[in-house]
Amino acid sequence: MTSKSRQIKLGAFLPGGGQHVAAWRHPDSPADGATNFEFHKKLALTAERGLFDAYFLADNLTVGLGAREGGNAKIAGFEPVTLFAALAPLTTHLGFIATASTTYEEPYTLARKFASLDLLSNGRAGWNVVTSAGDDTARNFNRDVQPNHAERYARAHEHVEIVKALWDTWEDDAFIRDKKTGRFYDKDKLHDINHKGEHFSVKGPLNVPRPVQGHPVVVQAGQSEDGRGLAAASAEVIFTAHQNLASAQEFYRDIKARVAAAGRDPAQVLVMPGVAPFVGPTEAEARAKYQQLNDLILPEDGVALLNALAGQTLDLRDYPVDGPLPPSRETEGMKSRQALIRQIADEHNFTIRQLYQWVATARGHYTVIGSATQIADQLEEWFSNEAADGFNILPPWLPGALDDFVDLVIPELQRRGLFRTAYEGRTLRENLGLRRPENPWTAARSTVLAAE
Repeated sequence: MTSKSRQIKLGAFLPGGGQHVAAWRHPDSPADGATNFEFHKKLALTAERGLFDAYFLADNLTVGLGAREGGNAKIAGFEPVTLFAALAPLTTHLGFIATASTTYEEPYTLARKFASLDLLSNGRAGWNVVTSAGDDTARNFNRDVQPNHAERYARAHEHVEIVKALWDTWEDDAFIRDKKTGRFYDKDKLHDINHKGEHFSVKGPLNVPRPVQGHPVVVQAGQSEDGRGLAAASAEVIFTAHQNLASAQEFYRDIKARVAAAGRDPAQVLVMPGVAPFVGPTEAEARAKYQQLNDLILPEDGVALLNALAGQTLDLRDYPVDGPLPPSRETEGMKSRQALIRQIADEHNFTIRQLYQWVATARGHYTVIGSATQIADQLEEWFSNEAADGFNILPPWLPGALDDFVDLVIPELQRRGLFRTAYEGRTLRENLGLRRPENPWTAARSTVLAAE
């Protein structure tokens, strides 16, 4: 039985162009959704109406001609932090989780952006940590090739710790702002970090006050061995991709064990697999929606999608789409997703066409098709059996699939006591049930005072 005190957490992955590779061609979707602010506003308000914890956006640092990670609708879009800064004042409770790269952003710049977003949203910001992949991206940042996998993750470990230290450089009560005395802040509560490491040298302090949440929520999405290590050390929410319950359980149990071994509380690290739902009043109607989108896939987009998901190591342009998947070479980027794509092809004996139709929606995440009851059954099974603390919902097309989930699945989850009927707090941390990090400088001072 699921504990009554434990409820599903939900993120909404809402690229304006839709998740499915052909989503922008859906008759009910705006073709300019990725760069249409009013449309993003509509999506945010719908997600908040559905009591989602957060609106999540990935980010590419290059133009993905022919589907770098999806169809042509994703070749250009808003920078996530900028978009979320505009959406935050239009919402009250919804969190905003933006993706930013530890490989191509400096810690100081990134710390400023997310501290600012947290202040602007009154405590609703999250940072999705990625290491980025692909030589095309590297060429936009003064490099010819990307750093290798191990180097990117070593840099990421150091980067995240610097960012957290910068968020702590101002203590919570450092600002006095006393007009009568002229004392603006307490100099004893502002601190340098004086970091000198293998990849970075950062003095500090940050020139933005401490975030409302102490730290914006730190999210991570890698599933490789290095990705799991980074998640166990630093992440508070982990987005992950699995095709079945057994795979999800293995990851969940492994991550919780690693978190405990790192001296952290496993209950304070939430595992949220991605789920792409096709929902209908009946299973037949849901399957018709699935087929409608797949019928819109152009073969060149499907082939390019597979190459992107395999880290640009699977050029299938010269292969018949109704033939088998050829071998792919090992990649320095997106290792876990490459392995997952190969697993899907092998398990189902898919042709290239069948494979890109299968992954066109969820990019290796779990696609569920059915009525609200059927989908709630699957979410409950994973949630109740050590496979998930919540889910990152990837609506296949927008706005229709998000509306379907909010109007059909959310009430069913609420009826079962699995999902909130009102927001628990005002910050993203409060709604996720995550503790606010204590400022280490304040804690050290309290320890000294207690000993005197």
